[in-house]
Amino acid sequence: MRLSEFTDRQLVEAYVRGNEECFQELLKRYKGRVFGKISMYVKDRAAAEDIFQDTFMKAINALKDGQYNEEGKFSAWILRIAHNLCIDYFRGKKKMPMTRANDDFDPFDYISSGEKNTEEIAVKKQVLADAKRLLSYLPDEQKEIVMMRLYYDMSFKEISDTLNISINTALGRMRYALINLRKLVEKHQLEMNVL
Repeated sequence: MRLSEFTDRQLVEAYVRGNEECFQELLKRYKGRVFGKISMYVKDRAAAEDIFQDTFMKAINALKDGQYNEEGKFSAWILRIAHNLCIDYFRGKKKMPMTRANDDFDPFDYISSGEKNTEEIAVKKQVLADAKRLLSYLPDEQKEIVMMRLYYDMSFKEISDTLNISINTALGRMRYALINLRKLVEKHQLEMNVL
């Protein structure tokens, strides 16, 4: 039986037992979807490639450490790793923006002044006002999740603990809230860079 005929589960089991080629088959199957998802979030190709490599390195380490369980599909698991690394990327970027004009190292490239110009402040103020108005159209369950996530910067784990719901429920509500917000943005023809 050729590796291409193996199920994902069979490939994972064989890889854990030491057959390195099985992971190559998994990589071949999912590299397009994983890179596509990362590229959709991260518009910087170099950063997307780094996150892509980190995704599969994290998967390799998790498989070798026995941290993968068969509760879900491998495809969903690997895409979740990629999604989480994208979130980490944006969190890191928010804390320490890095802009480099050339290949010369300059420590001041890594230090943010923290100051925004008047136009940026006005635009952000308008976007937040529009977002607040749009939130009022959401069902209470969705509005609550968005407020906790975006305004209070709570993790989905913290949200699920606070509301006594599962993380998947919190993620689902956030997903539907974002879908509804996008529809509202289109309906009201607003430019929402924050969302």
